Amino acid sequence: MRKAIVCLGVAAVLTAGWLIAGCSRARQATRLIGSTSILPFAEMLAEEFNALNPDMHVEVQGGGSAAGLQAVADGIAEIGMCSRGLKSQELEQYEPIVIAFDGLSVVVYPGNPVSDLSLEQIRGIFTGQITNWSQLGGGDGPIHVITREEGSGTREAFQKMVMGEARISRRAVTQESNGAVKELVRNDPASIGYMSMGLAGELKNLSIAHARPTRQNVLPDSKGQRKYSLVRPFLFVTRKGAPMPTGAKRFVDFVLSPRGGAMLEKEGLVAPRETGQSH
Repeated sequence: MRKAIVCLGVAAVLTAGWLIAGCSRARQATRLIGSTSILPFAEMLAEEFNALNPDMHVEVQGGGSAAGLQAVADGIAEIGMCSRGLKSQELEQYEPIVIAFDGLSVVVYPGNPVSDLSLEQIRGIFTGQITNWSQLGGGDGPIHVITREEGSGTREAFQKMVMGEARISRRAVTQESNGAVKELVRNDPASIGYMSMGLAGELKNLSIAHARPTRQNVLPDSKGQRKYSLVRPFLFVTRKGAPMPTGAKRFVDFVLSPRGGAMLEKEGLVAPRETGQSH
């Protein structure tokens, strides 16, 4: 009797294992980790992809661009999300796939009378050299500067395109997501921050050198020039030289398809097919 129970127990374990293996084969999981700027767009795309492909499942998680790259390196995620261009040493380890181009918006409270600034003025604000809105044609009052955390792809893109060698003031309030920056700016008439133009919503997007962050101004002209200067790529990143798993490949193909591109453009981004670039 004891032998029969043991045999039945082993059979149950084997059967459970076969069922789990069968479920895994029937529903392949692909994990994306990284940029909080890309996160809401990736979630939207994943929801559509999962509905269209019941045998596949894409899971999306934030954490920042640096976390996304590390997750790919550690094998935790098949795809990392990075909201800046890769550095030369990173290109030796990762394969970038451009899924969209994004205008990096400098945002203020909707009722702020300031509408247009130069890069030099923005740099002055974030270094702490310009501290009052009256210095920029606004009302008399202190400027509350909001920035992103170290390791954020959005911060690194802003550092490269706006700050150059200058450092962001330590007095700036640091936030760890676009959503947190948006919430502060929306509720503080004296604030200024930066984020993806596709996420700015009701906030006021400042023009830079008389160019607004719009899809048309982000698109390059026939000479490859853009009216709006703060443009960065949104990247999916995989391990260089490693074959892409089937599920990840199908999801990337969907994102780069006309359907995926149309979804991103509806949210205010520029699909790479519009610019002739995808890698």
